[in-house]
Amino acid sequence: MGTDHTGAKTEIRVVEERPLTIFLNSQEIVTAMTIGDYPEYLALGFLRNQGMLLSDDIVTGVDFDEELETIVVRTERETSYEEKVKKKTRTSGCAVGTVFGDMMEGLEGLTLPQAELRTSWLYSLSKTINTMPSLYLEAGAIHGTVLCREDQPLVYMEDVGRHNAVDKIAGWLFRHQEETEDKILYTTGRLTSEMVIKTAQMGIPVLASRSGFTAWGVEIARQVGLTLVGRLRGQRFVCLSGEDRLIFDADVTSVPKEDRKHRRKSALHD
Repeated sequence: MGTDHTGAKTEIRVVEERPLTIFLNSQEIVTAMTIGDYPEYLALGFLRNQGMLLSDDIVTGVDFDEELETIVVRTERETSYEEKVKKKTRTSGCAVGTVFGDMMEGLEGLTLPQAELRTSWLYSLSKTINTMPSLYLEAGAIHGTVLCREDQPLVYMEDVGRHNAVDKIAGWLFRHQEETEDKILYTTGRLTSEMVIKTAQMGIPVLASRSGFTAWGVEIARQVGLTLVGRLRGQRFVCLSGEDRLIFDADVTSVPKEDRKHRRKSALHD
């Protein structure tokens, strides 16, 4: 319950944040602020994107204690990342993203699949995703990330930080051993270095967003061959990496323009 701009009492939904402390075997790794859904995917994806959980690791258990707000990922391989945990980089992610060790670790020599991207897929995904039922439409103050194949959304994750939403996608991919060379990652947030690095580490060749770019994000995308599309709104988008893989198969005149009301809401979201 609150008061609106006219002084009247009003009731709205707000997003609840809660801490989640992630352990890898016996070592405490990080405490993340999250909305609390899909803790297993978040923990697995975070560890995978940090290079602490390897692609061939055998996970023997994932134990979540809601009361203690902790989750423990157990592996057959003995792990120790004390030095890596000491080296911490605070990223530009909302809700303060954190990357351990060298941010570019794991990208050396990486070249992503040169997957084609049809503009008809972009327009279709943008329309579908922006009208999907979501916490954002109900309460705002949240970011969404969607794993897609061609023009079909497959997995939709939300969180207060876009990095958490991406980690949940990574955890889903790891748990289900899903191939990534034919996937597209869509995010509502900015295309920063952290977002580009996480997408590349997952082996996803296309990253698209309603929002804009950072210079380092674009530089890294070009380095690894990631197709990077931003400002995807209505009939418009900008591609700053992988332009040669775009196939312009859509009739732009048939794509509805985005109304001003929707743009104002999106600006607050970005």
